[in-house]
Amino acid sequence: MKLKVEVKQLGARGKKVAPVPFEIEGVPGTAGELIAATAKKCAEEYNERVRRGETVQSPLSERQINDMAGIGRITFGICNGDKEQDIRKAVDNALLAFRDGLFCMFINGTQVTEADRAIELQEDDVLTFIRLTMLTGRMW
Repeated sequence: MKLKVEVKQLGARGKKVAPVPFEIEGVPGTAGELIAATAKKCAEEYNERVRRGETVQSPLSERQINDMAGIGRITFGICNGDKEQDIRKAVDNALLAFRDGLFCMFINGTQVTEADRAIELQEDDVLTFIRLTMLTGRMW
């Protein structure tokens, strides 16, 4: 199934988020199945980059550094190591993070709050994942 995932664009002056094509296997029936399919696809793509040896990135250009500084974080590579990820653990971690409220998920602008909630996806639906950050100095 072909979907669109909204991704934050580095250095974008106008619109900061743009939809990017994203394809998953099958048609998920629940929000949890959608999260699992998304995590599986991302882990598989990561593992493929590791297999191709794309773990080290060339030095950043001045423009790349400035773009990343604009969002408050400078990163130096796509892969953080040369070890492949366990896909089952990646899926379990994504589902746990959703249940723990570490990120929110929206389908076509409507927030989904329960992993067991039934969903009906259509081709080219837009998914948005927002990672939440604690702003206090303590956990609770």
